[in-house]
Amino acid sequence: MSNIVTIGAQPAQDAVAAKPQTATPQAPNQGLQVTAKAVERIRSAMAKEGISPEEGGLRLGVMGGGCSGLSYSIRFDTQPRERDRIYEFDGVRVFVDPKSFLYLHGMTLDYEETLMRQGFNFVNPNSSRSCGCGSSFSS
Repeated sequence: MSNIVTIGAQPAQDAVAAKPQTATPQAPNQGLQVTAKAVERIRSAMAKEGISPEEGGLRLGVMGGGCSGLSYSIRFDTQPRERDRIYEFDGVRVFVDPKSFLYLHGMTLDYEETLMRQGFNFVNPNSSRSCGCGSSFSS
Protein backbone atom coordinates (compact mmCIF):
# COMPACT_ATOMS: atom_id res chain seq x y z
CA MET A 1 0.00 0.00 0.00
CA SER A 2 1.65 3.22 -1.13
CA ASN A 3 0.50 6.68 -0.17
CA ILE A 4 0.69 8.99 -3.16
CA VAL A 5 0.29 12.74 -3.06
CA THR A 6 -0.99 14.45 -6.19
CA ILE A 7 -1.70 18.06 -6.92
CA GLY A 8 -4.68 19.41 -8.84
CA ALA A 9 -6.68 22.56 -9.32
CA GLN A 10 -10.27 21.40 -8.68
CA PRO A 11 -11.69 20.44 -5.26
CA ALA A 12 -13.49 17.13 -4.91
CA GLN A 13 -17.27 17.13 -5.10
CA ASP A 14 -17.73 15.86 -1.54
CA ALA A 15 -15.41 18.45 0.06
CA VAL A 16 -16.36 19.67 3.52
CA ALA A 17 -15.38 23.16 4.63
CA ALA A 18 -14.42 24.09 8.17
CA LYS A 19 -13.53 27.36 9.82
CA PRO A 20 -10.42 27.66 11.98
CA GLN A 21 -11.00 27.47 15.70
CA THR A 22 -8.28 29.91 16.71
CA ALA A 23 -8.11 32.34 13.79
CA THR A 24 -10.33 35.28 12.96
CA PRO A 25 -13.22 34.62 10.56
CA GLN A 26 -12.23 34.39 6.92
CA ALA A 27 -13.84 34.21 3.51
CA PRO A 28 -15.18 30.68 2.88
CA ASN A 29 -12.60 29.77 0.21
CA GLN A 30 -9.69 31.05 2.30
CA GLY A 31 -9.82 28.16 4.76
CA LEU A 32 -9.05 24.53 4.30
CA GLN A 33 -11.34 21.74 3.12
CA VAL A 34 -11.15 18.00 3.74
CA THR A 35 -13.40 15.54 1.90
CA ALA A 36 -15.46 12.94 3.74
CA LYS A 37 -13.26 10.17 2.29
CA ALA A 38 -10.13 11.87 3.61
CA VAL A 39 -11.69 12.38 7.07
CA GLU A 40 -12.58 8.69 7.24
CA ARG A 41 -9.05 7.65 6.27
CA ILE A 42 -7.42 10.11 8.72
CA ARG A 43 -9.65 8.85 11.55
CA SER A 44 -8.74 5.20 10.94
CA ALA A 45 -5.01 5.96 10.61
CA MET A 46 -5.05 7.99 13.84
CA ALA A 47 -6.67 5.06 15.66
CA LYS A 48 -3.95 2.71 14.36
CA GLU A 49 -1.24 5.16 15.53
CA GLY A 50 -2.86 5.59 18.95
CA ILE A 51 -3.40 9.35 18.48
CA SER A 52 -6.27 10.75 20.53
CA PRO A 53 -8.68 12.80 18.36
CA GLU A 54 -9.43 15.05 21.36
CA GLU A 55 -5.79 16.12 21.75
CA GLY A 56 -3.97 15.21 18.54
CA GLY A 57 -4.60 15.59 14.86
CA LEU A 58 -3.21 15.62 11.35
CA ARG A 59 -0.52 18.21 10.63
CA LEU A 60 -0.40 19.60 7.10
CA GLY A 61 2.54 21.70 6.05
CA VAL A 62 4.77 22.94 3.28
CA MET A 63 8.56 22.82 3.30
CA GLY A 64 11.26 23.84 0.87
CA GLY A 65 12.57 21.16 -1.47
CA GLY A 66 11.36 18.74 -4.07
CA CYS A 67 11.52 18.96 -7.84
CA SER A 68 9.41 22.14 -8.07
CA GLY A 69 10.72 23.99 -5.02
CA LEU A 70 8.11 23.21 -2.35
CA SER A 71 6.92 19.89 -0.90
CA TYR A 72 3.83 18.94 1.07
CA SER A 73 4.26 17.54 4.55
CA ILE A 74 1.62 15.35 6.17
CA ARG A 75 1.98 13.64 9.55
CA PHE A 76 0.26 13.10 12.87
CA ASP A 77 0.89 15.31 15.86
CA THR A 78 -0.13 14.71 19.48
CA GLN A 79 -1.12 18.35 20.03
CA PRO A 80 -1.31 21.68 18.19
CA ARG A 81 1.47 24.26 18.44
CA GLU A 82 0.91 27.72 19.85
CA ARG A 83 0.34 29.60 16.56
CA ASP A 84 -1.34 26.80 14.56
CA ARG A 85 -4.63 27.24 12.79
CA ILE A 86 -6.85 24.40 13.98
CA TYR A 87 -9.61 23.03 11.78
CA GLU A 88 -12.09 20.35 12.76
CA PHE A 89 -13.86 18.06 10.32
CA ASP A 90 -16.38 15.61 11.81
CA GLY A 91 -14.28 15.10 14.95
CA VAL A 92 -10.89 15.04 13.18
CA ARG A 93 -8.57 17.97 13.81
CA VAL A 94 -6.13 19.36 11.24
CA PHE A 95 -3.24 21.62 12.28
CA VAL A 96 -1.59 24.12 9.92
CA ASP A 97 1.30 26.39 10.93
CA PRO A 98 1.11 30.07 9.86
CA LYS A 99 3.90 29.85 7.27
CA SER A 100 2.36 26.79 5.56
CA PHE A 101 -1.09 28.40 5.60
CA LEU A 102 0.19 30.97 3.08
CA TYR A 103 0.46 28.13 0.55
CA LEU A 104 -2.44 25.95 1.74
CA HIS A 105 -5.35 28.41 2.10
CA GLY A 106 -8.20 27.40 -0.18
CA MET A 107 -6.78 23.87 -0.55
CA THR A 108 -8.81 20.64 -0.44
CA LEU A 109 -7.39 17.41 0.98
CA ASP A 110 -8.96 14.39 -0.67
CA TYR A 111 -8.32 10.64 -0.44
CA GLU A 112 -8.37 8.44 -3.52
CA GLU A 113 -8.56 4.67 -3.51
CA THR A 114 -8.62 2.90 -6.87
CA LEU A 115 -7.22 -0.32 -8.31
CA MET A 116 -4.19 1.61 -9.57
CA ARG A 117 -3.38 3.74 -6.54
CA GLN A 118 -4.41 5.02 -3.15
CA GLY A 119 -3.39 8.08 -1.22
CA PHE A 120 -4.11 11.67 -0.28
CA ASN A 121 -4.50 14.31 -2.98
CA PHE A 122 -3.70 17.95 -2.33
CA VAL A 123 -6.00 19.99 -4.57
CA ASN A 124 -4.33 23.37 -4.27
CA PRO A 125 -5.44 26.49 -6.20
CA ASN A 126 -2.19 28.20 -5.09
CA SER A 127 -0.06 25.70 -7.01
CA SER A 128 1.15 27.18 -10.29
CA ARG A 129 2.99 24.05 -11.41
CA SER A 130 3.94 20.61 -10.16
CA CYS A 131 6.32 17.91 -11.24
CA GLY A 132 5.89 14.27 -12.18
CA CYS A 133 6.69 12.97 -8.67
CA GLY A 134 3.35 14.34 -7.47
CA SER A 135 4.58 15.57 -4.10
CA SER A 136 6.15 18.92 -4.95
CA PHE A 137 4.84 22.15 -6.41
CA SER A 138 5.64 25.81 -6.94
CA SER A 139 3.51 28.78 -6.12
